[in-house]
Amino acid sequence: MIMKDKVLHFIKTDTILVVSGILAAISCFFVPPDKEYLDYVNFRVLAILFSLMLVVGALVRIGTFDYLTNRLLGRIHSERYISLFLVLLSFFLSMLLTNDVALVTLVPFALLLLAAFGDRRRTIYTLILMTVAANLGSMLTPIGNPQNLYLFTEYGFSLSKFTLLMLPYSLASLVLLCLSVFLLNRTDHTLDQATVHEVERPGLPRLVIYMVLFLICLLTVVGALHWGIMLGIVAAVVLVMDFRSFKKVDYALLITFVFFFILIGNLGRIDAIRNTLTKIVDQNVTLTAVLSSQIISNVPAAMLLSAFTANGSALAVGVNLGGLGTLIASMASLITYKFYAKERKPGEGYLLKFTIINIIFLGLLYGLHLLIR
Repeated sequence: MIMKDKVLHFIKTDTILVVSGILAAISCFFVPPDKEYLDYVNFRVLAILFSLMLVVGALVRIGTFDYLTNRLLGRIHSERYISLFLVLLSFFLSMLLTNDVALVTLVPFALLLLAAFGDRRRTIYTLILMTVAANLGSMLTPIGNPQNLYLFTEYGFSLSKFTLLMLPYSLASLVLLCLSVFLLNRTDHTLDQATVHEVERPGLPRLVIYMVLFLICLLTVVGALHWGIMLGIVAAVVLVMDFRSFKKVDYALLITFVFFFILIGNLGRIDAIRNTLTKIVDQNVTLTAVLSSQIISNVPAAMLLSAFTANGSALAVGVNLGGLGTLIASMASLITYKFYAKERKPGEGYLLKFTIINIIFLGLLYGLHLLIR
């Protein structure tokens, strides 16, 4: 019975991993394993993703972002401006830390800060907007989320081309987020003193070393350093400095990538499936990516659809905008919901509010896409 519960828990928490594994296994019956399987896996993407997660995990463990957030919020007494600041932090930090790491770092702190005001309805709105901000802020950079890193490598984007592609949507998102904070906080509450807690300053030597490792990762992303060299340096230094940081790596995501590499590779070798899906996807790459993301999440959608279109720009826009919408459109959205669910009360309607706000953002940004494409 205990084993059954563990299996069910694993399936529930890592559904995408399980489904991708099953689909990859099924595809192997149609295309038996051979030496071409080795060409399926993009080891560069896996190495960069692993290294970034390792370095960011090490920075989180020494309290870097808790300390910075605490210092930045130390002088703010207004609920409205705390909400605005948390949303903006989510937006900008996600560009470098990835959307899920930004939310894991900020959401617990946000719950602590906002609890002092006692308005759970506004807390919900702030959490939702922080989630939207993390998903939208992360779309500007190749390292902001896993699908961007994959597409950046797969389609051979330059840093300038990718940034300019996503810049209009990021600027529009920033304006919409700021407006939303003030629309959903029409009245304001203040406290006599700022709501912060003591956070120890991270050690300078470790901070400097980890920032150098982060820079090495960025050099690899832009093609200035071979991924094998980066992986060796990052893994060796973190192993010596803080081996527990290896526990911060999302191994389920890395294995999910491998499963999708196998699935995509096999589908590409089945002529009937490849030709049919290519025709469907190419009718409207961006819309197909948006809709697919609502069902299977935007990371798997990016990987799957990339096998059937050469239009990487349209696909990048689609999967990034597709992170809005349903709760599973971006797996990062589940992080906020899990934190909130621990404290939820009946009748607060988080999921309904989340869906409505996300659909509004998605509709406005897709409308922008139709205007500028």
